Amino acid sequence: MSAKPVLYGARYSVYVRAALLALQEKGVAFDLVEVDIFAPEGPPPGYLERHPFGRIPAFEHDGFALYETAAITRYVDEAFSGPALQPADACGRARMTQIIGILDSYAYRPMVWDVYVERVSKPREDRPSDEARIAAALPRARLCLDVLEGFLGDRPWLLGGAPSLADLHAAPILDYFRMAPEGRELLARHGRLAAWWDRIAARPSAAVLGRG
Repeated sequence: MSAKPVLYGARYSVYVRAALLALQEKGVAFDLVEVDIFAPEGPPPGYLERHPFGRIPAFEHDGFALYETAAITRYVDEAFSGPALQPADACGRARMTQIIGILDSYAYRPMVWDVYVERVSKPREDRPSDEARIAAALPRARLCLDVLEGFLGDRPWLLGGAPSLADLHAAPILDYFRMAPEGRELLARHGRLAAWWDRIAARPSAAVLGRG
């Protein structure tokens, strides 16, 4: 498989960023084709053939097309050489899948849409924040941080001594969340998780996170 993989999506997306982190951590050369699904005209012509649900990212490598971030990042880890981003044992891989599922199901919406978008993104566009929505999201966000810190324990990474796909899935969500004052305050109360954030933010791959 000699062709460069192609990632379709926008750099602002949490899930595109997770895939970019995986590609960077593996040292894979790739092309990024910008796709803005929030453009007034909607996804570009033909994109629904890549992702019938009209979301991002989508991915292609040597004729193999894929969508859904967790599937893309696992493919990247297994199809290319470089440091392993998944545990070798069944228990570790199950825990990784569990953490990614928690992030998708319980962390993404309250932390990103209900806190970051309302507190940071909307004011940038001179739109009012929905204070009730922020207040309602904070208890769920706090629970998610509690759970992640519990998985972290005293280890440097969520699954032990090396970063995994679980860490790369979490990083873009927490990056946006911490841009809100409420997010920074809650993260600071979770000292071990705050130290984890400092470690992942210091990695060269974290340059893909950029500014929200």
